[in-house]
Amino acid sequence: MSTTEQSYLVGLIGDGVMPSLTPPLHEREADAHNLRYLYRPIDLTELGLPADQVGSLLSAGAQLGFNAFNITHPCKQLVIQHLDEISENARNIGAVNTVVIKDGKFHGYNTDASGFGWGLANTLPTAKLGTVLQLGAGGAGAAVAYALLEAGVQELYLVDPEVTRAEERADALRQHFADRTLHASTPSQVSSLLPVVDGVVNASPIGMHHHPGLPLDVSGLETRHWVADCVYRPVDTELIKAARARGCQVMDGGQMAVGQAVDAFGIITGEASDAERMRLHLLEMLEAGL
Repeated sequence: MSTTEQSYLVGLIGDGVMPSLTPPLHEREADAHNLRYLYRPIDLTELGLPADQVGSLLSAGAQLGFNAFNITHPCKQLVIQHLDEISENARNIGAVNTVVIKDGKFHGYNTDASGFGWGLANTLPTAKLGTVLQLGAGGAGAAVAYALLEAGVQELYLVDPEVTRAEERADALRQHFADRTLHASTPSQVSSLLPVVDGVVNASPIGMHHHPGLPLDVSGLETRHWVADCVYRPVDTELIKAARARGCQVMDGGQMAVGQAVDAFGIITGEASDAERMRLHLLEMLEAGL
């Protein structure tokens, strides 16, 4: 069966996913490829289900004919125990955000890391990657930190209000990047670290519509710094606007959102997405307030 004859039924499992822009992003790209592609959010909050029911949802989905699922908070780690196969980078990161069902088996992937890496390479191709400061060592932070080290960062400072979480993340990453230097730091240390780093990445929720504000004191940012944000709603966060105003090169969170969607769409369909087309569609939806 050719891809144009294949139809796809895809779901997004997670808490509070009803407003997600991922379903329309995938569906419009599928339209451009003349694919029959239906993508539906499966919201744990709406269904009144705990996160540990992700395995049951996968099984039910397989029985109902779903081809794949994207997995988001708080199920990216919990889903792993229910998979038959998992990609190397997803195993190393310890999180899965894409599951494809083939021949009755569940195959897990992580496109958060590759999505951030794609955004970094395409948006900030000349960025110095010697020493980087990352804010947030939680779910998104795990994939972003892996992507940074994979991109060539030599020294990474992981900052988190829960320093034990940063320490655990650093220890896990050292197993795969033994030749790099990793530090666990607290927010109180950020101002003293800015003079010694090349770039700053926000992988915390600060900057989202429901978590407004700045994740650090931007007075320490200099024109030599590059700044990346993982938050894409709004796409121009307070951090991105402040960094741009201070002359820094910036990468907004929409780049990672598109990068991970491009990779997930490719894994699910085998088709190469048009990243620029998906980026324009994302910005169009954000501007419309969707």
